Amino acid sequence: MATHEATEAPTAGADVPLEVRIGFAHACLQWVADRCGADLLHVKGAALDPTLVPGRGYSDADVLARPEHVPLLLDELRRHGWELINSFAYGSSFEHSATLRHRDFGLLDLHRIYPGTGPTPERAFDTLWSERTTTVLGGRECAVPARDAQAVLLLLHAARGGGDPKAANDVEWVWTAVDEEQRARLRDWVRRLDAALGFSVITGTLDEHRHDPAYDLWRVASRGGTRMDEWRARVRAAHGLRAKLTVASRSVLVNVEHLTIVRGGPVTRREIVSEFFGRPLRGLREQVARRTHHDRDGR
Repeated sequence: MATHEATEAPTAGADVPLEVRIGFAHACLQWVADRCGADLLHVKGAALDPTLVPGRGYSDADVLARPEHVPLLLDELRRHGWELINSFAYGSSFEHSATLRHRDFGLLDLHRIYPGTGPTPERAFDTLWSERTTTVLGGRECAVPARDAQAVLLLLHAARGGGDPKAANDVEWVWTAVDEEQRARLRDWVRRLDAALGFSVITGTLDEHRHDPAYDLWRVASRGGTRMDEWRARVRAAHGLRAKLTVASRSVLVNVEHLTIVRGGPVTRREIVSEFFGRPLRGLREQVARRTHHDRDGR
């Protein structure tokens, strides 16, 4: 999901409907991908099969790129007016997407992985790509996953939604209300995408995966937690000592990208220093408040 603080930022005076701008954003992205030879799947939002969740709204464009094509695609997008406003490392606890903005087309979430799919980002993309179909967005043919694969991706997205009503509505339409034949097809895609951990949030069986290194990431994403909970989960999920140390070191640094978005412009060194010392205090207060709330409810 694109960074919340950055949503709804069209050019001053623009009166083009949001859905139209997003459609053109998808068309632009496909044109750029074709130009540089990158494989791209358009996911969720405007690209979603409308029969899955009728009337589902959207506020940005979402695409999943073949992982090895991401650097090439990023470079090409920047040359065509797309500004990087939130990088992969700070986009989410899963570090799965970067947010870009175009003065005419609005916001884009460029995914290098789709959280919950595996066993590797490359294998997951190959699986989705092998049964892709197409849809027309902004007047251009765009590749999208197969309908049942789209449904599973939507469920994995909902699994990270916590108590979000939109996520709950997605689950109702795509999983709860469908028949067993449809559920069997979805389970087959879950198996093919190695998505059992994320999908267990939907089926209420997440705690059966406590020994999975990524368990805490999904627990915090689906049930909530403090900043400290999230960073501990990110460290646990990281593969290898070097990766764990990198994530741990990043946890104490100021997310200048996010701070710039919140402040609405470039930040000063003084603001960065203030944020550096303020974050630990806020984190401690969150932990104390959460513990107090837990103790009160436990009595």
